[in-house]
Amino acid sequence: MNEVYIARSMQIASRMLDGEMIIMSAVDSTLFNLNAVGTIIWQAADGITPLSEIVARRICIKFDVSQEVAYRDALEFVKDLESHGILSVFERPFVCDPPEAVES
Repeated sequence: MNEVYIARSMQIASRMLDGEMIIMSAVDSTLFNLNAVGTIIWQAADGITPLSEIVARRICIKFDVSQEVAYRDALEFVKDLESHGILSVFERPFVCDPPEAVES
């Protein structure tokens, strides 16, 4: 299995509402309402934590599901959000450095 790393897009707006994550794409104003598992994945999408670790440490522990099934479903979910520009998927850890300060 090739490892994948996920990061949230900078082109979105998101808000937690009644325990569910609501995301709006700035590209086309599409709204996404994530369930509990999707919210866990979204919140953990830091670009440096492997998806397999997110599944093992956050999903399988909380829900009664095998790691194989959870990973397969999580990967499908991640690819769907990637197709909408909501998440980015990388083969290596991705760290976005903060922009340098501009002096005036």
